[in-house]
Formats: sequence, structure tokens, C-alpha cells
Amino acid sequence: MKIRFTIVALVFMLLAQVAVAENYPYRSDLLWVTTPDHADWLYKTGEKAKITVAVYEFGILQDGLEVAYSIGQDNLDADTEGTVKLNNGQAEIMIGTMNKPGFRDCRLSVTVKGKVHKHHIKVGFSPEKIVPYTQIPKDFNDFWTAALDEQAKCPMNPEVTFVPEYSSAKVDCYLVKLQCYKPGQYVYGYLSKPKAPGKYPVVVCPPGAGVKPMNPLKTMFYAEAGCIRFDMEIHGISPALDAKTYADISNAFGHHHPNGYLANGIDRRDTYYMKKVYLACVRAVDYLSTLPEWDGKNMIAQGGSQGGALSLVMAGLDTRVTACVANHPALSDMAGYAQKGVTGGYPHFGRKYKGISLTPEIINTLAYYDVVNFARRVAAPVFMTWGFNDDVCPPTTSYAAYNVITAPKEALITPINEHWVSDNTRYVQLDWIKAHLK
Repeated sequence: MKIRFTIVALVFMLLAQVAVAENYPYRSDLLWVTTPDHADWLYKTGEKAKITVAVYEFGILQDGLEVAYSIGQDNLDADTEGTVKLNNGQAEIMIGTMNKPGFRDCRLSVTVKGKVHKHHIKVGFSPEKIVPYTQIPKDFNDFWTAALDEQAKCPMNPEVTFVPEYSSAKVDCYLVKLQCYKPGQYVYGYLSKPKAPGKYPVVVCPPGAGVKPMNPLKTMFYAEAGCIRFDMEIHGISPALDAKTYADISNAFGHHHPNGYLANGIDRRDTYYMKKVYLACVRAVDYLSTLPEWDGKNMIAQGGSQGGALSLVMAGLDTRVTACVANHPALSDMAGYAQKGVTGGYPHFGRKYKGISLTPEIINTLAYYDVVNFARRVAAPVFMTWGFNDDVCPPTTSYAAYNVITAPKEALITPINEHWVSDNTRYVQLDWIKAHLK
């Protein structure tokens, strides 16, 4: 097992313009600098952690400001609160310790010229020893074997349409529609292939959470680098639809609503919406393995957040997947909040997700769909990356998935990251894929 720690350079943080909260918002006048007394942000259980806080405005170190803080376990309620005053431009805050593996989060706020600015920093305590709350059901393998057998009876009936606006002198792009799970159920994807004749590895990429349009141009560098790439749409909605239509669908069926797809049919394992999604990922491999341009050896699953989870699911379900790359996987230890003092994973049922309580029926369903139970089955090499400051897919649950993987694995840990990766990391992943081709 190989683990690399890195503090991502500021230039890459500024490049990562994602529509979520970030540590250093683009073009902000105010900059927080929070420095733990352990350079890697990691401590052993029982060790006490301390951070130094500094605030800059226009690059000028500020003095005399009062900083409020609250400290608690990763994504749980605060157990400690207080204020400190910046003296000579900085202050120290004791974060405390943990007696069991996990993370503590120090949330900060300061008022400058009448405006409140917030920040936070998480540090880990023996996270390599984190054990997931979720247990694997005894009939887990039988359940998914039966589901795969059922899908195998359903013909793919692929429909393939050339898409000139996403093609180039080097790459041909196609919109693909596949039947999956049961007749009348579909999955879409943009297939990008090098134009030059030859045999190529395949990279299949399931999407992050939500119902949203796709733009394969963002990942065209994979096809330009000599890979066939399949960017998936998992809901059976054509990605060629306009953004307004997608917005209307998302408002009715998005991932944060009580009737959203992540909660649809959740009280029973056989009716849960994600059954079709997981099987659709295998159906994508079914189709991609028929391509005459595939090299017949390399089938790589790659994605972030929900896509990272589905990549691990794909690798756990399908032995044709030869390598897996996952950023901060969602759907990991989803029922964790059912136990007091345990951090749960996205979509945060029982805590942040409105309208869904962790009843015994729901907990039972989630065990069949939790990424930690698929991670336990993965045999192919895995590359994972995650940040400590992520509140969407908390580091506690990324470690929960990573720690149960018994296959060859490597982690790129970027402590300062919230729910994003830098452009540089995306190319690091491509380099890792190239290094693991057969």
C-alpha cells in the first residue's frame, strides 16, 4: 500500500472553480491560514491537536480581530465553543483529541467591516484504523448475482449517434443509449474515441450526484491521450436535452428532495432506485467490451463523489474492471448516523437529508447499496483521493471505504481540499491509469 500526502498549491486551489464552498473563495479579499501543529494534519488517538489561526485582508496580516470557533466530530454537533483574539496577527486554538479513530472539525468565523467570514479545518486521529459502521449482509453476494443474472436477460439494444459538435480532428464522439435492468429502462453516455485506427484501453466514468446535463469536452483529454472514454448519464434521460429541461427535472427529482432519486423506494432493497443505477454501470461495461477498438485488456472505472462511489461499485460487481480511480466517494457508510457519535456518508440520511429517517428497513436496504460493501469485493488496483475539509463526502467515510479495500491500493490525500480536486490531480489520475495498463 502506498500513501502520498500533499498540500495542494494555492494556484490549483484557485483553478478549481466548483459551485460549492471552498477553503479560499476565488477573488476573495480575505484569506484564512490555519496551520495544525502536525504537518500532515494527522495525530494518533489520545494525542492533543492544536492549530494556529491567521487572517489576511488584501494580503495584509490582520491583528486584534476576534475569531469565534466551535469544535466537534466530523459532520456532527459541536462539543466545544469559544473565542480567541488575534495577537501579533495570530492565535492558537486547542482542538482536543479523540479516543477512537476519526476527525475533529474546527469551524471558525470572523467579522471584518460588518461582513462575517467563515472557514474550517479538520484533523484526523488514527484514521487508518477507521472501521465502517456498515456490515455486509450474509446474502449480499447472492442478491447481486441474482440481479446481474436478471439484467443479462435484457437485451442492450444499443443506439449510437455521431455527435459532430463534440468531435474534433483527433476524436470522434457518439451519444449512446443502452437498455438496462429491465425492458424500457435505459442509460445514456457520451462515447469519445481516438480517431486514429488502433486498439485502446477504456475508461468508463459514472457521474456525480444530481440530474444535470453533460459536456464531454471537459474530459476529452482522455481520448486525446489514447483512451476510449464513456461519460455516463444514469437516469435514462438523454444528455442532449437542453439545460432548462434538465433543471425542471432536477427540481422535481433531484438528489436533495424527499422524493428525490436517492430516496426513491429506499424502504426495500428490491425497489430502491439505485438498483437500476448500479446495474446500469455493469451494462455500460457490457457494451464497452464489445467495441472493436477496445484493447481487450484494460477496463478502468473512474469518477468523483457519486461517480467515485459508482466506480467502486462497478469494480466490486464486475471482474472485467481492471483498475479503479475514485475521488472522495459518496454513498459510503450511509447509515452511520444511526449510531450516536458516528459520522455518516453522503447523502447524509438521518441528519442532513430531509424527510428520511434511518428506520430498520432503510438501514437494511442501505447495507446492500453501501460502497464499503462493494469496496470489500474489489480485486483490481485502486487509486483514491480525498480531502480532510470535505463536508459533502466526509474524510471519515472516505477512510471507511479505503480501509476495507484488500486489493492493491494507493491514496493521494490532499488535506486542505473540500469537495473538489485540482486540475493537476485529474492529470495525476490519468498518469496512474497509464502506469497500470496491462
